[in-house]
Amino acid sequence: MMKIGVVGTGYVGLVSGTCFAEFGIQVTCVDKDSQKIARLNKGEIPIFEPGLDELVAKQVKAGRLSFTTDIQEAVTQADAVFIAVGTPPRASDGHADLSYVFQAAEEVAKHLTGYTVIVTKSTVPVGTARKVAETIRRVNPNAEFDVCSNPEFLREGAAINDFMRPDRVVIGTDSDQATDVMRTLYRPLYLNETPMVVTSPETAEIIKYASNAFLATKITFINEIANLCERTNANVQDVARAMGLDGRIGGKFLHAGPGYGGSCFPKDTLALVQTGELYTAPQTIVNAVVASNLKRQQMMAQRIIDACDGSVAGKKIAILGVAFKPNTDDIRDAPSLVIIPELQKAGAVISAFDPAAMEHAQKSLPNVTWCEDTYAAVKDADAAVILTEWNEFRALQLDRLEALMKTPRLIDLRNIYKLPEMQVRGFHYVSVGRPEVRPDRGVMLRNVS
Repeated sequence: MMKIGVVGTGYVGLVSGTCFAEFGIQVTCVDKDSQKIARLNKGEIPIFEPGLDELVAKQVKAGRLSFTTDIQEAVTQADAVFIAVGTPPRASDGHADLSYVFQAAEEVAKHLTGYTVIVTKSTVPVGTARKVAETIRRVNPNAEFDVCSNPEFLREGAAINDFMRPDRVVIGTDSDQATDVMRTLYRPLYLNETPMVVTSPETAEIIKYASNAFLATKITFINEIANLCERTNANVQDVARAMGLDGRIGGKFLHAGPGYGGSCFPKDTLALVQTGELYTAPQTIVNAVVASNLKRQQMMAQRIIDACDGSVAGKKIAILGVAFKPNTDDIRDAPSLVIIPELQKAGAVISAFDPAAMEHAQKSLPNVTWCEDTYAAVKDADAAVILTEWNEFRALQLDRLEALMKTPRLIDLRNIYKLPEMQVRGFHYVSVGRPEVRPDRGVMLRNVS
């Protein structure tokens, strides 16, 4: 049985380690956070990811997955060690903070015994794999190892499926021996004919950033098209659907909304821009995407104010969803972190509900009344705003909503509801890239000046 160590039990490390255990590999996950390890050993999962708690319990019971604070236990006798620590933007300049990666590399180097593949699973700028190799050689000149870049493409809320059924696996190494080890680790996917893209470490590192930047560009593009649709009485959903039917374009990530957020797109697009500057290869398109997305989130706050007849001073605004996407409790760079404070600055009183993210959000969003469900949040509200497309918001009891609210005004920033459905109800309905619906005036143009 092959053995691997995983350094870091955050989102990427915990999901990857658990899924490798499902492949039949002996996995030891290590973290410096003793409280987190204690929780994991009790069967408590520190992140919200559908299906992960059951899979962790299954693999622990099978004896293939364990958790420890002892890095030697995770590294000694391992065929491969995955570095899956955080690489957040530095507060000083926004560049990816690689200090945790290099600290992990130093600790791993001290305990290497026999040939080991060191795998950078964290999202890191181009050239990092080479620097990790230099770090290990400096700390342990006698170590037998190769470094491989193996970027992750996990979507929060669908991470287990993404690991088990990926579009591709990228293996970035110059070593045939390391390639063989990685192919063996991913053998169950290879048998399912998952494409294995073997490249240099530098190419693998750029693949990750380029992929996320392209998806962020698609989101930003359709959001700007939505602005045009609003001024011309067109429907952005119809535009996106027709575009997506073109096989060269595809329909994924062509969904207009309040802008992208989360743990990947914001930091990865910024990191790619900065890498381009470092190597004098400006990433002008991605730079425009970063600027446009920031403006987008601020624009959505004004959209809500405009929908409330130009002022939210003293008005109660109910926010439905604060996580950056459904099926996660992650609020990192979520649109809610921009929109709610902007509404509060304008004098709004905020109530909110999210099925999973309220505990995390309370630390970042003060002076918000957190409610037990949607209907408690909208009671006596002047407007309800859908910020996250959780499934339970797709089937709201609209009659109940209308009866509870002070003013039946629904601002749907995820385009969950269809215009004909809203036309027959008593709501003032505002969405993205589509005509506005007012109960007294029907469908109308908006934002035309």
